[in-house]
Amino acid sequence: MNKIKNISILGSFFGLWIATLFSQNSQIIVAFTLIFSFGILHGANDLVLIKKVQQNNKTLFFVKILIGYIVIVGLGFVLFNFMPLFALVLFILVSAYHFGEQHWQIIGSEIQKWKKFILQFIYGLFVLSMVFYFHQSEVQQIIFGITQFNLPAYLLTTLFVFSGILLMLIACYFSIISLLFRTRIIKEAFYLLVFAIVFYTSNLIWGFALYFVLWHSIPSLADQIRFLYGSFNWGNFIAYFKSAFLYWLISLIGIALLYYFLNETKIFNALFFSTLAAITFPHVVVILKMTQSIKKS
Repeated sequence: MNKIKNISILGSFFGLWIATLFSQNSQIIVAFTLIFSFGILHGANDLVLIKKVQQNNKTLFFVKILIGYIVIVGLGFVLFNFMPLFALVLFILVSAYHFGEQHWQIIGSEIQKWKKFILQFIYGLFVLSMVFYFHQSEVQQIIFGITQFNLPAYLLTTLFVFSGILLMLIACYFSIISLLFRTRIIKEAFYLLVFAIVFYTSNLIWGFALYFVLWHSIPSLADQIRFLYGSFNWGNFIAYFKSAFLYWLISLIGIALLYYFLNETKIFNALFFSTLAAITFPHVVVILKMTQSIKKS
């Protein structure tokens, strides 16, 4: 995992350098390409993962899981259509936990679950709040496009400050109760500094893509491949890609059709994040089940 983190650091600064060579529009194209490749791919194998978790390869079980997955995604779309503000807040909260849970899997079983949950949730919320804080006007436009709600900028600033204070307090507490956390605190503070530099110096989509792909999707892919095949290597990545290819392709076709029929940047951005949110809800549940299964074994 340390190798992946080192690659993420190098990739982040390389991404910042690349951004100086391209226009804003070119950055957006490359950013969406990264999200559509590794970003979408890391959530495309959820059905295979849940079959592995449940240790059930029967066709009927697969059909039930597929129907359940579609229903959850459908409910996400319904929420965004009829209760967009509630759905957006829920998406942010769920994503915050999902990002934090992925980053802080290393915290061991000696820590109570509810304490780990708080650390993971506040950590992820702070990372998202950094994105929002450094790109307030862009975030406000996207939120208005989804919900028709004019979000005051001070709320984004408040979220950033409040979550930052909470994270510092939690970090102090975990430094007392966890030796592992104590040995990692300087490294983790450095990672947050890297995130801040990336978000501050990049536009919204480029900065989010660098974090989402390098710091979340690729580490998540590595965890999933280890869970499915026992180790993370090139051969097992190819096996994972073959297994996920059909679901990944369907997702890309859906997004392509979305862009084709709604070829207007503001509307597309709003609906793209809505689609991403709807897919995220079941994905978070699957990854949580996978993590629990790994810890049990």
